[in-house]
Amino acid sequence: MTDTTTSTPTAPTPAEALATYHGRRELSVVQPKGSLALVNTQWIDSEQTIWGVPGSWAPLSKGESGLRLTAAASDGITVDGVLVDGEAIVRGKDADTPSEIVFSEHVSGFVIASEEGTYALRVWDADSEGIQEFGSIDAFDYDPDWVVTGTFRELPDGTTVGFEHLKDDGKTRDLAVPGEITFSKDGIDYNLAAFKAGRALQLVFSDATSGDSTYSVGRFLFVAPNADGTITLDFNRAVLPPCAFSYAFNCPMPPKQNRFTVPIEAGEKNVLKKDGSLLHE
Repeated sequence: MTDTTTSTPTAPTPAEALATYHGRRELSVVQPKGSLALVNTQWIDSEQTIWGVPGSWAPLSKGESGLRLTAAASDGITVDGVLVDGEAIVRGKDADTPSEIVFSEHVSGFVIASEEGTYALRVWDADSEGIQEFGSIDAFDYDPDWVVTGTFRELPDGTTVGFEHLKDDGKTRDLAVPGEITFSKDGIDYNLAAFKAGRALQLVFSDATSGDSTYSVGRFLFVAPNADGTITLDFNRAVLPPCAFSYAFNCPMPPKQNRFTVPIEAGEKNVLKKDGSLLHE
């Protein structure tokens, strides 16, 4: 007699699910355009060369997306699959069809735009020093106490909060905040600002571990409101910002209301080299 009984797969525990998530994170940062592959971000306000890649780069007329590249065929640069011999327009990420640039087998690039309408070239190296040195992303063990339920309240369109960025010399950028997140923990009430990141909300925060056992600049947490107005903040899924992997990123800093005075011993800590030392302070 044949046993036709089928067993129901056992759902992973929260700790097992976090381990899978963590493994995918470590894999993602070493991809050809992962965070460890970014070697340069250079803003272009006049005709100039860019460190690490050939060609001459210049801004376009105001209102046009991208940069003008001048290069010889011997430079070996292709834009959108076409070898550049003379001039080419490299469209920015704000265009309907952004351009892709290939410099060599390992080095590629694309053009990003600022809120002010200026453009920069980002250069990615799939064999970067960061990728070669990378060992792991250090993280805390799963802690159910840092899975918190809060409330999400929408704010009027146009509500902004000033976010300082790491390389902006103290200047702030007003970023749209679609709502406020409130929750209580250990007798303390919190009211947090999160800006929109695609379909999710991005919470930029620091805590008493920042600069001690975790990366000094702070960490990110991506969340989404539930249909009933609640919101789950699982700080075990807190991740390091891109600037923890490459100095070529310019990350937002936590606004005042997102600076916890208590230690949040959950989520990612630091990027480590193969020898266990810190990749970045």
